[in-house]
Amino acid sequence: MSNKMWGGRFGESPDAIMEEINVSIDVDQHLYAQDIAASKAHAAMLAAQGIITANDAKNIAGGLDTILSEIKAGTFTFKRALEDIHMNVESRLGELIGPAAGRLHTARSRNDQVATDFRLYVRDAIDSFDDDLESLQRALVKRALEHAGTVMPGFTHLQTAQPVTFGHHLLAYVEMVSRDRGRFTDARKRLNENPLGAAALAGTSFPIDRRATASALGFERPMANSLDAVSDRDFVLETLSACSIAAVHLSRLAEEIVIWTSPLVGLVHLSDKFTTGSSIMPQKRNPDAAELVRAKTGRIVGSLNALLMVMKGLPLAYQKDMQEDKAGAMEAFAALSLAIRAITGMVLDIEPDEARMKVAAGEGYATATDLADWLVRTLKMPFREAHHVTGRIVAKAAEAGLALHKLPLADMQAVEPAITEDVFGVLSVEASVESRTSFGGTAPDNVREQAKNWLMRLEKEPNSG
Repeated sequence: MSNKMWGGRFGESPDAIMEEINVSIDVDQHLYAQDIAASKAHAAMLAAQGIITANDAKNIAGGLDTILSEIKAGTFTFKRALEDIHMNVESRLGELIGPAAGRLHTARSRNDQVATDFRLYVRDAIDSFDDDLESLQRALVKRALEHAGTVMPGFTHLQTAQPVTFGHHLLAYVEMVSRDRGRFTDARKRLNENPLGAAALAGTSFPIDRRATASALGFERPMANSLDAVSDRDFVLETLSACSIAAVHLSRLAEEIVIWTSPLVGLVHLSDKFTTGSSIMPQKRNPDAAELVRAKTGRIVGSLNALLMVMKGLPLAYQKDMQEDKAGAMEAFAALSLAIRAITGMVLDIEPDEARMKVAAGEGYATATDLADWLVRTLKMPFREAHHVTGRIVAKAAEAGLALHKLPLADMQAVEPAITEDVFGVLSVEASVESRTSFGGTAPDNVREQAKNWLMRLEKEPNSG
């Protein structure tokens, strides 16, 4: 850092530790595309308003394009002495076009500049997440259609509860991801306002057109309050919150994959593409990709918490604390993008052991509820009484070491004499899932219909294809 940045007020260079703690270029260089786009929009507006000449604006735009090309080509030298992306770009612009470069900073501050850049960056991240999450939905729906009738155990408390289908299970995540996409969409709407022109905190005396720069950068409108424009980061917090919830959903599926692939459970298999071996145990196949998705969730949620702590006590307007808004957020965005793509790959790769799933679906007397429902439906028994009767029948089956549908009719009639042979028609796992025809239920026809509806919805989306 050089005191030349601050003009005549500072006569000494900063201490080395001041430079180290103050510099941000290592992080905010990732904002180069957004910074250059905002600068070009600002220069064009200044010229349109007669604040700078058209020729200066043309030279500024040409110089900025050159800088963009240099950065993309890897030939641009980022200088820590210049502190941040804004001063690095402006300094290089001066080398390219001379004194006209200094006019670019008219009617703006680094405060509104960085707020604009980061809003553009977060907006781009949201758009990328939406694309990735749509791909995940398509993968889940594809596999749900393939396995609409594949019976598996449904769990509560991680205990076998009732039979469901694998397709139904996968569609649950389609719904979760849909809500995740909705949260990102909502966050995008709220962040899509333009801080540029708020200057340091109070606006500017120059006759700028903030609506013009908003339009040029794809914002809906300029931000209405200059203090708010430079000093809040709720758009990052809201996006990180959406990231955190999405990551938790991914982590839940990843956890299930870890459990399902265990030899003790063995409901599904992952190929070599998404597993690793052991350095000492040659038989091992470890679900490392799923485990790392779980771990990434910690980093993402941690980034949200960190920024909440940074922002919680800041008075208006801009504070240098806010420089800490970008590193964690960028790390979280990268982690979420990777996690989504990893889960999508695993969903497409995973192969259920259908025979084992079917056996597991019937364990733990999973069709007991079907027996209770039969008693209510056929014998007109109050459900609470049916619940008690079923419990006593399950106890008999457990004592005999038999599956519920293998228990002799006489044993059932010893508990409830009115039970008939017809009861065995509801006690298989296939009959159980076939009977769950209520809206949102696991019946295979329901699953097929829901999956096809999702395919149609996804095909109708504007960016689909």
